[in-house]
Amino acid sequence: MDLGLKDKVAIVTGSARGLGAAMARRLAEEGAKVVVTDIQAELAHATAEALQQAGLQAHCVVGDITRAAEVQRLVDETVATFGGVHVLVNNAGMPRDKYLVKMSEDDWDRVMDVMLKGAFLATRAVMPHFIEQGWGRVINISSRAHLGNPTQANYSAAKAGLIGMAKALAIEEGRYGVTVNCIAPGFMDTEMVRALPTYESIKERAIQAQPIKRAGQPEDVADAVAFLASERAGFISGEVLHVSGGRYG
Repeated sequence: MDLGLKDKVAIVTGSARGLGAAMARRLAEEGAKVVVTDIQAELAHATAEALQQAGLQAHCVVGDITRAAEVQRLVDETVATFGGVHVLVNNAGMPRDKYLVKMSEDDWDRVMDVMLKGAFLATRAVMPHFIEQGWGRVINISSRAHLGNPTQANYSAAKAGLIGMAKALAIEEGRYGVTVNCIAPGFMDTEMVRALPTYESIKERAIQAQPIKRAGQPEDVADAVAFLASERAGFISGEVLHVSGGRYG
């Protein structure tokens, strides 16, 4: 199936590794020109270089998604490098898991800033381009955690906020040919998760709770991103696509 992404320009935030890197690769494989952006400079450059070495079109911009000036620089450099911008994947995120009574203001603020403020700043920066060209795709990477997880009041609230933001913007921007959707992954077998000391028990519990009895892979989410970014998804907006092996609760 031709997704119609050839020569579209996509920014994927938090794409130095893990889910974001898989999304960037999948979009590039579909013919998109991809901007890898992350605060982790060495990893971000390595990811972009790996795509380039595979014959794909990629560029790296290192920056802090929580700072408006750096986000604007990201979008300006994207347009200067590739001639435009058509797709934004708001993937940057981080956990700081603690029970509420032990959660500091910084634990709360940092998670909110990276996920919600970062998504706001990035979406605001690309939207004038989307409106002017009458076409755009915004995809917020939420999580099954939007339904609530213990020790994740901050993370769950931020992921739920991304859904509310998407639904509001789908109504606001649809008249301009812009769609805004969310993807809510479940348990994903990423490098970051595998590094956790409780990885095996987390994986076992997740698989037991899922109708589909395997761990999710970054490529599962990347495929969903590619579809929602595509011409094929032009009549889908304000939706939440769970990529969770059938697990919702």
